[in-house]
Amino acid sequence: MATVGSLNIPNQQFSAIIFDCDGTLVNSMPAHFQAWCEALAQFGAANVLAEDVFYAMGGRPTKDIVIELNAEYGLKLDPSRVALSKREAFLRKLHQVELIDEVADFARSQRGKVPMGIATGGSRFVIEKTLQIVGVSDWFDEVITADDVVHGKPSPDIYIEAARRLGVSPMKCLALEDAPAGIESARAAGMMVVEVPCPMSV
Repeated sequence: MATVGSLNIPNQQFSAIIFDCDGTLVNSMPAHFQAWCEALAQFGAANVLAEDVFYAMGGRPTKDIVIELNAEYGLKLDPSRVALSKREAFLRKLHQVELIDEVADFARSQRGKVPMGIATGGSRFVIEKTLQIVGVSDWFDEVITADDVVHGKPSPDIYIEAARRLGVSPMKCLALEDAPAGIESARAAGMMVVEVPCPMSV
């Protein structure tokens, strides 16, 4: 096990690296939480999403989270409308987003050595904007988003699709993840997983 900052990189050989985006490659979770709060308040559901619960749900598609909040609190929120409002609120906060240095340094060190991809529960539009604002759009060979699979994290689908597009067996991929749903997703796909410390736990 090699240590890169707080990251424990397995010594096993890997043929591709797949990064989650929010909370793993970029420190965007505070902005996402603020956007969630604004969107939910707009639909009369202020304070139903506690910050620790939000972090535990990290990596899951927005609509899936709305469906779960509806079930938990007996709400009737429209997942599509809340997701759109949340997206617009987040885009207004993009200036707050920055790279997570240790993960970015590791990605930078591997550029040109192995194929690299993004596997994210976010939408393509938002993720592409996020990667642009932190200046890393050209680092990755493939970007797979919630728009590209039927089942989001914790299903393994997104990581299996990322490996397929990179042309590498999932068993030969290294995944970097911060949230429980994402870690479960990558492991279910058969990948080696590096857990990136969540800001709520450090």
